[in-house]
Amino acid sequence: MIDIWLVVKGIGIGILFSAPIGPVNIMCIQLAFRRGFLAGLAAGIGAVFADGLFAALAAYGFTATAAFIAGYSSLFQLVGGLVLIVFGIRIMRMHPHLAAGGSARDGVLSTALTSFGMTVTNPATVLGFIAVFGSLGDLAPAPGDYLGATLLVLGVLAGGCGWWFFVASLVSVVRDKLTDRGLERINQGAGGVLILFGAAILARLAWSALGLA
Repeated sequence: MIDIWLVVKGIGIGILFSAPIGPVNIMCIQLAFRRGFLAGLAAGIGAVFADGLFAALAAYGFTATAAFIAGYSSLFQLVGGLVLIVFGIRIMRMHPHLAAGGSARDGVLSTALTSFGMTVTNPATVLGFIAVFGSLGDLAPAPGDYLGATLLVLGVLAGGCGWWFFVASLVSVVRDKLTDRGLERINQGAGGVLILFGAAILARLAWSALGLA
């Protein structure tokens, strides 16, 4: 039976990893500003495929080793929660600038490959997915549930694609109103969500340790 909630969780994770303003987001915004919606979307889609690759590695890896991980579930959740809080703080302190961007001359495929390369070579991305999937606990797919892991990954891809579609569309409409301060606010919001997510994981872990769960 298909668990639609795994798709919903994946969508949330996909948006969570796509929203913070970094080099790929800047590329997407600049290309949407200079060359239109399709060019901006191409930059985002390249990043989505990289995120999907890491999400698949994390999801299938944790599903395959679920029996081993179950014995260290609390440790994985503790580390995952702390990592998410650290990532959230780093994202909130970032100061993105619209002046930093990629070339406006590249084609759609070249743009997608560039953003894929930028994302797939970022160690923080894979660490982030490992932290998130490792901290899901009983919210993750059941041991050996590869269909559930696939649904989770598909949700990540859907969430990422939806985010980039939204960003490219929004830039096309409000291109004259974009400011560095606006990008900082997006990062503050995304970082805040990561911190809250990490804090919730730690609180849930503490609640369980005290025998109150």
